[in-house]
Amino acid sequence: MKKQVHLAAHFPGVNNTTVWSDPESGSQTDFASFVHFAQSAERGLFDFLFLAEGLRLREHRGRIHDLDVVGRPDTFTVLNAIAAVTTHLGLGGTINTTFNEPYELARQFASLDHLSGGRAAWNLVTSSDAFTGENFRRGGFLDPSERYERAGDILAAATELWLSDGGEVRHTSSQFSFRGRFTLPPTPQGHPVLIQSGDSEQGREFGAATADAIFSRHVTIEAGQEFYRNMKDRLPRYGRAERDLTILPAATFVIGDTPADAEERAEHVRRAQVSPPTAIAFLEQVWGRDLSAYDPDGPLPDVDPDPDGVSITRGRVRHEKDTAKLAREWRELAASKKGSAPDGGLTIRELIVETSARQSFVGTAKQVAEQIDDAVQADASDGFILIPHLVPGGLDRFADEVVPELQDRGAYRTSYSGPTLRDHLDLPRPTTSRVTTPQSA
Repeated sequence: MKKQVHLAAHFPGVNNTTVWSDPESGSQTDFASFVHFAQSAERGLFDFLFLAEGLRLREHRGRIHDLDVVGRPDTFTVLNAIAAVTTHLGLGGTINTTFNEPYELARQFASLDHLSGGRAAWNLVTSSDAFTGENFRRGGFLDPSERYERAGDILAAATELWLSDGGEVRHTSSQFSFRGRFTLPPTPQGHPVLIQSGDSEQGREFGAATADAIFSRHVTIEAGQEFYRNMKDRLPRYGRAERDLTILPAATFVIGDTPADAEERAEHVRRAQVSPPTAIAFLEQVWGRDLSAYDPDGPLPDVDPDPDGVSITRGRVRHEKDTAKLAREWRELAASKKGSAPDGGLTIRELIVETSARQSFVGTAKQVAEQIDDAVQADASDGFILIPHLVPGGLDRFADEVVPELQDRGAYRTSYSGPTLRDHLDLPRPTTSRVTTPQSA
């Protein structure tokens, strides 16, 4: 049987993928937007919908980051509401392990799993960001080396509660100590589907040990195949088979009536995603300097990045460890391509478009389906988490045109096989915890 494509949908929210200026761009907080988006994903038989998390408004040069002024509704509130207007679509939430407690999280996810009939998923993320930590009683931050220790501990504690079946739970560790009984019976899934997105060596090992799905950034065939094999090869150390872990890179798409129409649309989207002020802001995140005096349609700055200027942006935005190296690479890239700068190379805005606003899949519906299917059959992934550039209608054309093409290729379901997210991902119902200490590669 042909390998089947898995699809999930990321509500774009506050990121540079969204084209805010498009006349069809709608509210990021109106519940009607979430309903439209979720029902389009379910019409397309997607595995799950995926929400990001924002625990603090980002800042750039002392001001609220432009993309955050829209606001960020609470993840659990939104997912529980979406559960009432969908029937099969999985409901994934990104919830931080650094600033939350295991009993509270276990209860919130168990409630979502019960209320949705077994469709909950948890994307575990960590944070060592003191800026974000200022919003919480714990304050400060965790050293990066301690982030996954706490994440593993909070997952182990939550899993003990989920699988306790009314029995007393005693949990004592370096991070938590509690004793009691869980307030909910076992959920339809046993516990939520677990998603992980860390890409460091420690993050990869944690994902291999605990995750049901990996949200990856490796979307090209070559990079995807390397990451796919790297992750699948780690699984036997934890008694797991390849089918136990689904690899889902983030991907964008543009669909056109003809190949030329698709390319034209894609170019329009790329430029709309990077306005002149956005181009300067992106460059400032690397240069660590105020570059407001520079023309976004002019050449790159002749000054070097300030190694001490990384705090020009605060929160989950672009931070580079070696900004001088990246600046050299960008200058070489700008000089190597034909653009509108006085020297014939790329301007600041053209460079940022080139490096940050590419679409993963571009073409007619048939071509996009072929590109996705080819990547999955080549083991570059098991599917994709799609991030459209419009809210709330960004998935409509994909669900109505690309999904039938995938079905015609024999690579995609024609109906849901069961009511739970574990059914969609072909995962067994857990009966014991598999949380273990990640090993060294």
